[in-house]
Parts: sequence; structure tokens; C-alpha cells
Amino acid sequence: MDCLQEWPEPVVHVQALSDSALTTIPDLYIKPPSERPSSDKGVATPHIPVIDLGGLAEGAAECRATICAVADACRSWGFFQVVNHGVSPDLVRKVREVWRGFFRLPMAEKQAYANNPRTYEGYGSRVGVEKGAILDWGDYFYLHLLPESIKNQDKWPALPSSCRQTVQEYGDEMVKLCGTLMKVLSISLGLDVDQLQAAFGGDDVGACLRVNYYPRCPQPELTLGLSPHSDPGGLTALLADDCVKGLQVRRGDDWVTVQPVAGAFIVNIGDQIQILSNAKYKSVEHRVTVNAAQERLSLAFFYNPRSDWPIAPVGQLVTPQRPPLYQATTFDEYRMHVRKNGPTGKTQVESLKAI
Repeated sequence: MDCLQEWPEPVVHVQALSDSALTTIPDLYIKPPSERPSSDKGVATPHIPVIDLGGLAEGAAECRATICAVADACRSWGFFQVVNHGVSPDLVRKVREVWRGFFRLPMAEKQAYANNPRTYEGYGSRVGVEKGAILDWGDYFYLHLLPESIKNQDKWPALPSSCRQTVQEYGDEMVKLCGTLMKVLSISLGLDVDQLQAAFGGDDVGACLRVNYYPRCPQPELTLGLSPHSDPGGLTALLADDCVKGLQVRRGDDWVTVQPVAGAFIVNIGDQIQILSNAKYKSVEHRVTVNAAQERLSLAFFYNPRSDWPIAPVGQLVTPQRPPLYQATTFDEYRMHVRKNGPTGKTQVESLKAI
């Protein structure tokens, strides 16, 4: 589409604004009063569930208990943290280091990877192509890992020198973790162990990484690092900043500030699993606040259906008492909404509800 070829206005990276030592933020980052974090400070408790995946490899009782814990978390929160997930702490440390190194590079070196709204792949600052939109206070780097047919490591940062190798190793481990979680979700929904994965398109799935960088902000009470949204894909596994909190999850009328557990990944259900599960599991809105004193870095790994595969409620989850709630769509069609409009709550998945 023509509107996705270029950004509607020149892109100004938030990191450059932050580094300029400005004391007030530009108007195009100031949210309406009802959307500012100052209007809702965030709830300290309760905490999202923490689940030990080590139980999957123990006895039958421990395995069942772990699957039940995931099911409960999906129904009650749409979010949970996982520990004993199998990704090595050393790899987690290295992937954080290389991305901190990238965002410390001179702007000209980062700008060599500037993205466009057609694929978002590369270094960017905005989401959506609406001219004059209120923007979020954050930069990012977005790249594809799967399918292999669209992966292009030449679009990944060449510096730091270990970046490409580390990102590939990290991506491989995250694909394994999400494959395990898909089996757990499938069983928890009463399906065969590989049925949810088959509904994703089998082994021909999509995987991508968005590295979020939220610079210091002189007026954090007026803006957000990322506006409220539910994730458009299947599963998200977030490696949160281990020092600076910022992720908030909608819980009824409140925003709950997530307290990251050391060594954990924060997992959330995306819109595609809401559709496939016929809304037994629902994606949940979340947002990111920013900080006046400290920058924040997080890595969001997205595990998505095959892009041209029709996604609709799984047959076994459709009954006369619970007819299909959503029309079929493909992920290619679905994510076009985000690329055009940016984060817009849950408007897209709601628009697919069957009449």
C-alpha cells in the first residue's frame, strides 16, 4: 500500500531528544490527560503469576500442576512469568549487552538501519502512519528470525561485532521455549498436544524480535513509552529490564505494574491465540511507562502464525453453546492494521467478531 512506503513526517529518534538535555518534551509526545500515567499511578499488587516450567520435566502430577497453572494464568491474567525455562543466563546476559551496545553507537551508525512502515524491519521510533499522531517516547530495533525465506541478517546490526551471532542463538532458544509453551497451551485448552501448533501453520511459523529502548524522559508523567495495546501475534516472551520497571498490564479498570522476577521471561497471550481459542484465552492490553532518571531496555520476542495461514476458532472449541466468535483472517491481513494505525488498544481483534 502506498501509505506504507514512507513515514508521513521526518523521523526524530527519541534518544536524540533525550541526549539533547531538553527539559520539556515536544507537544507531539504529550498524551491527552485521560491517557497519561499520572492519571493512574499503577497498582502495586497483585502480581502476575510466576510459573516454574521445571515441573514439565518431573512426574505426571507436577506436569499436570504446571499445565493447570498456565491455564489459570491465561484465563485470569493473559500474562505470566516463567522461570526454569531452559534459556541459559549467560546467553540472556550477552543478548542484553549487545543491544545496549547498539543503542550506545553514534546516531549515524544506527541510522544506517533506518526502517520504513512497510515491514518495520530495522531501527525506528514510531508505529503507524497517521500524520500528526501523538507519538510514544521510545526507539526500537525490529528484525525477522522466521521464516527463513524473509530473514536477512544484513539488515541486523553489524556492531557490536557479536550482535548477529548472539541474536541468532537467542532466537533459536526462544523458538524452542515458545514451542514448549504452545504444547502446554494446547493441552490446557483440551486439544491434542500439537494441535495449536498445527493451527499456527505447523513448523512454518513466524518469529521476530523487537528490542525496545526507552530513553530518560524529563516529563514522564505526560507521556508513555508504548501506548495501550494487545499484541497482534500469537505469543510474546519479554525479557524485561532487570533494573527498571515500566511494563503495566490492564486489570479491570486498573493498571498493574509488573515486578519482573530475576531470570524470568514475561509471557503474554496475543490476539491470534484469542481467536484460535474462541476467546477462552484473551489477549490483554498493556502499556509502558518511562522514567526521568534511568533509561530502560527490553526484548520482546514474538511467535506468530504462518503469515498467509487462515486463523479462525479451532473446531473443537466451537460448540452450539459457544459458536465461533471470530471471522477467519490471516496474520498478514491482521498486522496491516497495526502497521497503518499503530497501537490502538484491542480495536482490531474486536472488529473481527462474528456478526
